[in-house]
Amino acid sequence: MGRLKQKGKAGAAKAYMTRSSAVKKLQCSLADFRRLCILKGIFPREPRSRKKANKGSTAPTSFYYTKDIAYLTHEPVLNKLREHKAFAKKISRALGRGEWSIAKNLEDSKPTYRLDHVIKERYPTFIDAVRDIDDALCMIFLFASLPSNDRVSPSLIANCSRLAAEWQLYVMHSRSLSKVFLSIKGIYYQAEIMDQDVTWLVPYQFTQNIPSDVDVRVMLTFLELYQTLLGFVLFKLYTDAGLVYPPPLDATRDEAGAGIGAFSVHNVEKNIVSISQPENAGKMASTKEVRQAIKTITADLSSINEDVDIDPRDIATKSTEVDEEFVMHTSAGMDTTAVLPTLQSLSETRKPTPTSLFSPYTFFLSRETSRSVFEFLIKSFGGRVGWPTSSGSGSPITESDDSITHVIIDRPVINKANGSAEEKERRRKRKYVQPQWVVDCINAGKILLEDLYAQGTTLPAHLSPFGDKPGAYDPTVGPSHLEEASAEEVPESEDGQGSERNEAEDSDGDVVEPVSIRIADDAESLRAAELAAEAAGMEYGTFEKEVRRLQRKREKKEKAVDPDEENMGKMLLSNKKRKLYERMKYGEKRRAAERETLQRRRREIQLEGRKRVGGGD
Repeated sequence: MGRLKQKGKAGAAKAYMTRSSAVKKLQCSLADFRRLCILKGIFPREPRSRKKANKGSTAPTSFYYTKDIAYLTHEPVLNKLREHKAFAKKISRALGRGEWSIAKNLEDSKPTYRLDHVIKERYPTFIDAVRDIDDALCMIFLFASLPSNDRVSPSLIANCSRLAAEWQLYVMHSRSLSKVFLSIKGIYYQAEIMDQDVTWLVPYQFTQNIPSDVDVRVMLTFLELYQTLLGFVLFKLYTDAGLVYPPPLDATRDEAGAGIGAFSVHNVEKNIVSISQPENAGKMASTKEVRQAIKTITADLSSINEDVDIDPRDIATKSTEVDEEFVMHTSAGMDTTAVLPTLQSLSETRKPTPTSLFSPYTFFLSRETSRSVFEFLIKSFGGRVGWPTSSGSGSPITESDDSITHVIIDRPVINKANGSAEEKERRRKRKYVQPQWVVDCINAGKILLEDLYAQGTTLPAHLSPFGDKPGAYDPTVGPSHLEEASAEEVPESEDGQGSERNEAEDSDGDVVEPVSIRIADDAESLRAAELAAEAAGMEYGTFEKEVRRLQRKREKKEKAVDPDEENMGKMLLSNKKRKLYERMKYGEKRRAAERETLQRRRREIQLEGRKRVGGGD
């Protein structure tokens, strides 16, 4: 006789647990349970059958995996929360009885907990922590801009401001900023850290307030985790770069409003011991010491390459002299053609040119521009920047400095009739641009023309650099491409236009058809078809347009999938993969419809503008 199954002891009823049952098992309050779930990354799950998971009940509730709750029972933070609960009872009793000495002793021995082990559990490798740092940066920059009140302490805001400044300091030092976008919500930044794209949002410098309907306790629990995470990441980044962490802070400059300039970056002092010393002659170097020595050499070479212009031929001769005694013996199975990267080749690899985009220029910020934002942007790309004393102390240059090439100004043009000759000469030498010019130059990766962003002019559209998906609508495409796309979209069955096109294709068939057949073969056949079209009297622009249209038509035929084959392929997929494939196709169709709608609207606007111009003439 088989084993009898009891109701609620197997299946979904055993795999899932309700929130009330979890709180009862952990013997903690609901607030502490929420904190534990946030810190450990445990979130509610949705079972397939809520009735089976809830043992026949259909009452609305939250479900958790039973294994996750069992995992929480061994959490050290849970023991600390219980100790804190007992501490709160003891200190409240002592204060009620007027036992001030006992209350003071209890306050001095207040139980605290650390989240270091939680960070190590949730992020086994450093790359995992860098990938998940986006939300941490957004939260920390948000709290750094909030005012203090009874729910948010001033020390918490000061710590968030310090972490935000340390992150910006590292991004400026490593020249890793890649994209910027000025949106309604705030300023979006993207930096490339350890080959990972890190995107964060910084609110504008307005007076912020905390809404009353926001549960700050949940946000503070997330912030507690994110502060520890960012501290780990910054320590690793600064240490790998050979910098002192935390960077020293000048309190006097910080009180004077120097901002990021109050922090100073210092290289770690390394005591290099000579190998020829007799006391270390028989000592073997550990793996950790070897890795640290490699990092030291890398940091030194990178600092030398940044500060001093060295001839690459000298480096090559030195490397050959160092490696002169090393003779590589190849085995029979070794491929001699493969060249592995060496430490010197990695250290000599230079960063792309956009990282030094503003290095030849010196900027001066007008008092109405945001000094903290544009100081961060300009210094991240190698430029020098100054600001007036009203924006804070620590400016390396003054407004009368002759090295200033650009002035970032955001006010209308005011013609001064009684200006001095020196001011006129200074204004003639400098470029007065609006703040958007800096951001657009960063996103374009090159210096744009200053005339489009001159003081008092209407600025061009500020486009997001994050919409680089394949097939997305590109508003920068010229009108000629839109006209070709619109000509391709018109069906041949329509009266008038379709028949005209058919007639045109029939009339030029002897020229266009050979082109369509031989266009992908080589350039000579295309040249011959072009000469034939010219001899037939076809204009070059019409010929080029037809060639592009036929190319797109052929590509569309090649990409077209037979519906029967597609259905057969979908039948071979599993249910989960088939649903995923249908969602992907639905998303592609929706994006294509959005792109066509935007293109049609643009064509309509351009057509109305042409009609208006023609009617005005």
